[in-house]
Amino acid sequence: MANLKEIRNRITSIGSTMQITSAMKMVSAAKLKKAQDAITQMRPYAEKLTELLQSLSASVDVNAGGAYAEEREVSKVLIVAITSNRGLCGGFNSSIIKGATNHIATNYAGKEVEILSIGKKGADILGKNFNVIERNTTIFDNLTFDNVAEIAQRVMDLYLAGTYDKIEVIYNQFKNAATQIVQIEQFLPIEKIEGGANTNIDYIYEPSKAEIVLQLIPKSLKTQMYKAVRDSYASEHGARMTAMHKATDNANDLRNDLLLTYNKARQAAITNEILEIVGGAEALKN
Repeated sequence: MANLKEIRNRITSIGSTMQITSAMKMVSAAKLKKAQDAITQMRPYAEKLTELLQSLSASVDVNAGGAYAEEREVSKVLIVAITSNRGLCGGFNSSIIKGATNHIATNYAGKEVEILSIGKKGADILGKNFNVIERNTTIFDNLTFDNVAEIAQRVMDLYLAGTYDKIEVIYNQFKNAATQIVQIEQFLPIEKIEGGANTNIDYIYEPSKAEIVLQLIPKSLKTQMYKAVRDSYASEHGARMTAMHKATDNANDLRNDLLLTYNKARQAAITNEILEIVGGAEALKN
C-alpha cells in the first residue's frame, strides 16, 4: 500500500484536475447555448434553400448556370473534413477521422482523394494518409458567414476548373449535447431531385429561371457549407461539455476512493503506533 504522503499528493492532483474539467465544462456549456441557437435557427432556411436549388437545377441548361450540377466520371475527389482545433471532446474528432477514412476506402478505392481540412485535429491525423491541400485552423476564432463563404468559393472554383470531379463534406451534425451524428453530404455536383412532386409545377420565374439559378446557386452552396461548420461547432461544444462532465464525475469517484484508502491507511498507522506504545509500556513494567 502506498504511504500517506503519496496518497495525499494523488488526492491533491485529482482535485486540481477536477477544477480544470469543471471549468471547461462550464465554458463549453456557455458557448453551446449560443451555438445551438444559431444552428437551430438557420437549419430550416438552409434545407429549404437547398431543396429549391435542387429543383431548379434539374431543369436548367449547363451553360445557363447548371455547371455546378454537371455530372462527371469520378476520378479525383475532394473531401472537406470539419473537425476542431482542440481535443478533450470525447470521440468528436475521432468519429470524423474514422468516418472519412472508411468512406474513402469503401467508395473511392483506387481513385485520387485529397482533403481540405477545417480544424487542426483533422489536418494532423488525416494528413498522415492523405494529401491535405488546405488547413484552415482560424475559422472558429471568428465564425461568420463571410469567412466560411470564402472557403466555399474556393471549393466551388476548384470544381468549375475541373480540378475535382466530386466534392463532399463530412461533419458532425448536432442533435443534442450528448449526441452528434456523422454526416457525409455531397457538395458538388448539386444533387438533382428526381421524380419529385414539385418538379412538374409550372412556376412563373421573374426575371428568368436561368438568372435566378445563377444567383441562387453560389448563395445556396455557401449556406450549405456554413450550416455544416455551424453544426460542427455546436457539436464540438456539446461533446466537450459531456466529456468534461464525465471526467469530473470520474475524478470525483476516484478522489472518494483515495480518501477512503487514505483514512484506512491513516487508521492502520495510528493503530500500529498505539500497539507499539502499549507494547513498550508493558515491556517497562516487566
